[in-house]
Amino acid sequence: MKKWLPLIIIALLVYVAYSWVKGFNNKAVVLQEDAKTTWSNVESAYQRRNDLIGNLVKTVQGAADFEKETLTQVIEARSKATSTTINTGDLSPEKMAQFQQVQAGLSGALSKLLLVVERYPDLKANKNFLELQSQLEGTENRINVARDRFNEGVNMYNKHIKVFPGSLLAGILNFDEMARYKSNPGSENAPDVNFDFNKK
Repeated sequence: MKKWLPLIIIALLVYVAYSWVKGFNNKAVVLQEDAKTTWSNVESAYQRRNDLIGNLVKTVQGAADFEKETLTQVIEARSKATSTTINTGDLSPEKMAQFQQVQAGLSGALSKLLLVVERYPDLKANKNFLELQSQLEGTENRINVARDRFNEGVNMYNKHIKVFPGSLLAGILNFDEMARYKSNPGSENAPDVNFDFNKK
């Protein structure tokens, strides 16, 4: 029996090490996939906003003599925002920054458009315009919630791979830190899409 004791100890150690590596790996995979799913929800919320803005632009285009330059800026910003997506397998800080930049550009163009609308009483009273405006406000809130959930998911994953002793395995198993969504300065609040329509 004594001659088997070293082999039994080695086998137990191998089993314990295997179980630890397997447990770390599987949890990291689950947390990483959950974070990727929440990013898909962020993009989905932004896509909804892009669709609503497209409908808003069509409504505004029907107004006589509406400022073409403002409309052009919104259309171009929307085009950039729609074409800029991130593969969930490449959520790098650089790609995140690029995504945020084009979305911020669209937010700025949208804010300008809504300010210009103030000069058009018929548009401000347009039922379709008011409905789209209300939906945009709700969508901005959805975007904020989705971004917060993404950051929470990333935080859980990053902590798992960075806390010792898991950090020893993260590099070996190719688990890299994920980038969080960082708001642009001054963009912590949703764009103001509410107006006083009683204002003369």
